[in-house]
Amino acid sequence: MKNIVRSVKGTRDFYPDEMARRAWLVEKLKAASEAFGYQRYEGPCLETIDLYAAKSGEELVKEQAFVFEDRGGDPITLRPELTPTLARMVASQQNELVFPLRWWAFGPFWRYERPQKGRTREFYQWNIDLIGSDSVQADAELLAVAANFLSLVGLRADMVQILINDRRLMDRKLTEIGIGTQTKPELLKLIDRIDKQPADIWEKNVTDLGLSAGQVDAIKVLLANTDLWQESEELSQVFEYVRALGVGEYIRYEPKIIRGLDYYTGLVFEAHETKGDFRAILGGGHYANLVADVGGQPLPGVGFAMGDVVVMLVLEAYGLLPSNLSYPGTVFVTVFDEKMLVESIKLTKELRESGFNVILAEPDKLGKQFKLADRLGVKFALVLGPDEFANGTVTVKDLRSFEQRSILRTEIGSIF
Repeated sequence: MKNIVRSVKGTRDFYPDEMARRAWLVEKLKAASEAFGYQRYEGPCLETIDLYAAKSGEELVKEQAFVFEDRGGDPITLRPELTPTLARMVASQQNELVFPLRWWAFGPFWRYERPQKGRTREFYQWNIDLIGSDSVQADAELLAVAANFLSLVGLRADMVQILINDRRLMDRKLTEIGIGTQTKPELLKLIDRIDKQPADIWEKNVTDLGLSAGQVDAIKVLLANTDLWQESEELSQVFEYVRALGVGEYIRYEPKIIRGLDYYTGLVFEAHETKGDFRAILGGGHYANLVADVGGQPLPGVGFAMGDVVVMLVLEAYGLLPSNLSYPGTVFVTVFDEKMLVESIKLTKELRESGFNVILAEPDKLGKQFKLADRLGVKFALVLGPDEFANGTVTVKDLRSFEQRSILRTEIGSIF
């Protein structure tokens, strides 16, 4: 046999079962978004690299983006994230839009990274943002949206926690330690990676920034202080608001949460599975000047993104992924014999006109047809034989309980 052509490294094939689970996930995040009044939008999958160079950070632009020249010689990229696209779209129609905006999207993205558990080069991502408000209320709302989604998919607060911090608080505390303005950006990136490096290597990297031993020790104390949020008026309000929103059990302060992207200026947060077996499920934060950086007037905002890979792994680990999604609500119409084929076809037409999804079998032994329906995951099979046709009835067989009963053909809709 010839060798099968392989798919591109870091991409995935979605067979119907996987596609059904992804569609289920989209329905859940759609429900979580729309419950708070967010509207769906979308942007292009191709963007100019300049859009990301404006604010996304050198690592994303130089190391992670799929960059190539179009036929005209202009550098473009497959989108590695959506927030810059959102900023561009807002800037383009800023005078016509009504603020604050509440927008969400779900679509494909690409990053040139080493494929590993929880990370692929092509992935699907939920993005949700509130643009035009600088209030703590907006920050709390996005945390509530995230917590609402976790609850909708069955992930309890003892399974997943949303860890929060505030860059303004960290900036103030680092200043008190004597960290200069020029050193802070690199130090913040190291703090963001503290759990991804061995302690000795991390400490050496911090020391290499020119910090004294006393400053390194002070940073360690700072990052161990889980009561630090009490020194932040903004974070104190966030906790008050999320409790009022009924999601306080999902939210916890963690001083190590920084987020690696350069455009975050206030609240930052990540959702993590409590056993620590997976990467962050989602992450986001508050930004002040993103729209201005792409040519618009300054607008604040807050948002987060969630890739489909990690959350599906977490749901699988907790046994929360639904099964038998391939044919939800689908009816399987059998063919009693060749003579009844036309009447069975007519029955499927009637069912579809009534709003049902219908699969029509091909003539074969009824036992084989029932087995096929069961393997497909269909719950109900209908039999229209000569006796049923003469009586104006159909036989309905429940493939889960193996019960069957005869009903009038005109009353089929009442049983589903």
